[in-house]
Amino acid sequence: MLSYRHAFHAGNHADVLKHLVEIQLLNYLGQKDAPYMYIDTHSGAGVYALDSEYAAKNAEFETGIARLWDRSDLPPIVADYVALVKALNPSGKLRYYPGSPYCAQQVMRDQDRLRLFELHPSDSKLLADNFRKLEAHAAEQGKRPPRGKRVMIERANGFQGLKALLPPPSRRGLVLVDPPYEDKSDYRSVVTMLGDALTRFATGTYAVWYPVLNRMEARQLPEKLKQLQANGWLNVALSISSPSPDGFGLRSSGMFVINPPWTLEASLREVMPYLVSVLGTDAGAGFTLETGATVAPKSRLRVTRPAASR
Repeated sequence: MLSYRHAFHAGNHADVLKHLVEIQLLNYLGQKDAPYMYIDTHSGAGVYALDSEYAAKNAEFETGIARLWDRSDLPPIVADYVALVKALNPSGKLRYYPGSPYCAQQVMRDQDRLRLFELHPSDSKLLADNFRKLEAHAAEQGKRPPRGKRVMIERANGFQGLKALLPPPSRRGLVLVDPPYEDKSDYRSVVTMLGDALTRFATGTYAVWYPVLNRMEARQLPEKLKQLQANGWLNVALSISSPSPDGFGLRSSGMFVINPPWTLEASLREVMPYLVSVLGTDAGAGFTLETGATVAPKSRLRVTRPAASR
């Protein structure tokens, strides 16, 4: 199915959580001089115009990045994320929102590599066009492109394409898995792909975004990911409100990280209450933060707080 376009959802509360975690993971990998590879299995268009027909239809960015845009009390890791988005909007007005590939490109170093998959024909073309514009802009600024093919974009399904890239030459890397979940088979494909990936690259970090829905496959996905053989895992979910009476609309989403850096739990434990207070809209807003390992008991923290008054 190729009807899904992430432009409808760009910059919403789910994107805030996803990109906040992504940036933290990449910053951790960047603490060592050795290069690493970033692989995005479902890249989207890379950059989204929030005044476009798609994004403006439901204006979902108003549930996410727009609520953070003018705040002066941002915790440091939230401030880093917002600063990255503001760099894409030099006028100071929120007009563009970066997708995961753009966030990675801005954080990564010259020696690191991006490998991007996108199957949708329109988004795949937009992704390639957006990265050509980035390269042209860098050239105008007098920046020489790094040696080698730093960015490679392939019009393909990352579920199949990931296998050929593992393990990366440097044996260091982050794989972001963010399928549309239009088809319930996507949930099964995520688990199958990661099971195979861990046999090829057991020490890699894998980050899976997932929606929190009433659908059975969505409820079961985190539990199935916990059963994969890895050194450890972290599961964080953010809810901005109580479920709607009709059950429609995305009110909650999560990021499941396999082989997370040891610093991630403490950072999220500090920042998640802030996100709940700023993005939450009613007393149903809250977050879940769990960590565990295949050989050690897991710890669990569940916090639900009313949203701050506005």
